Amino acid sequence: MKMKCSVRWLIMGVLMLSVSVLSLSTASSAEIAIGIGISVRIGPPALPVYAQPICPGPGYLWTPGYWAWSDINGYYWVPGTWVVAPVGMLWTPGYWGFAGGFYGWHPGYWGPHVGFYGGINYGFGYGGVGFAGGEWRGGAFFYNREVMNVNVVNVRNVYSRTVVVNNTHVAFNGPGGIEARPTPQEEAYAREPHTAALAAQTQHEHAASQNRQLFASENHGRPAIAATTRPGEFSGRNVARASAAGEPYREPKMSPQEARATSAGNRGFNEPTSNEPARNGGNSNFNSHSNDRSMTRPENNGAGSREQMSSRDNPKPNSKPSKQEKQAQKKAQKQAKAEQKRNDREER
Repeated sequence: MKMKCSVRWLIMGVLMLSVSVLSLSTASSAEIAIGIGISVRIGPPALPVYAQPICPGPGYLWTPGYWAWSDINGYYWVPGTWVVAPVGMLWTPGYWGFAGGFYGWHPGYWGPHVGFYGGINYGFGYGGVGFAGGEWRGGAFFYNREVMNVNVVNVRNVYSRTVVVNNTHVAFNGPGGIEARPTPQEEAYAREPHTAALAAQTQHEHAASQNRQLFASENHGRPAIAATTRPGEFSGRNVARASAAGEPYREPKMSPQEARATSAGNRGFNEPTSNEPARNGGNSNFNSHSNDRSMTRPENNGAGSREQMSSRDNPKPNSKPSKQEKQAQKKAQKQAKAEQKRNDREER
């Protein structure tokens, strides 16, 4: 009886070990997929200059515009917009980071504090570190009128606090861009519970990817729809046009397909294999005062700030067991058989 119980527990242990190994592998793959985002050889254009539309009402938070990537059309502008925020939550913008010859996108997220977003100056309270546009007080959000476009008729929860404005329009982090690193506090914020972009935000980005006016190849860094009052609202009097490109735009030397194909498997961004300079449109304008990581200075389409990407571009987690996992399973099975043989001998 004791022998049977021993064998039964041993078999259960083998099964649990196999499941644990596979689960860890899948979780690791999913975590990497979320963290990697998109990686390409072409740098993002500079952030355009534009005015913020007026806040539509209480509870709305500003999410700054950014350059997103399409494998078909290259970079396209996702207009800044006001969204109804989850109560008590703040938005950490996504950002582009340069490392190992590739530009990688780090997605934005909602959380109790604003974390690291590459040191990118998105404006309107997002000056590169933290958020100075407002704060939650209980269940109500209070707006800083010094950097937020609010009308006291629509929004009564306001205050005034002076904010130093940085006029840098660089759109990526790293050599040749904004060379900033997360502070210990920002690293702590990154470990807090987070919520992904809202459905309204993802739909807003998708709609932008379908609008030719927002393609960098069409607007040359100066989109006609730079910001909107509400997500997906791309026409009417509540749309702000960019007054200027952040820096002169230069046409990339390679197509979006070539830029993406050379980064297959996210080579270079997550695991740099060389310090090869980025090839991205031949722009040799480097900004020493701008904000990512690498040993080489990239060429970029103007300038930029921090990173982001959408889940549709994430690689799918690998559900097949790896060579190491198979070896671990075989070893556990051998141990189970050996234990069973010993028990059989003892019983005889």
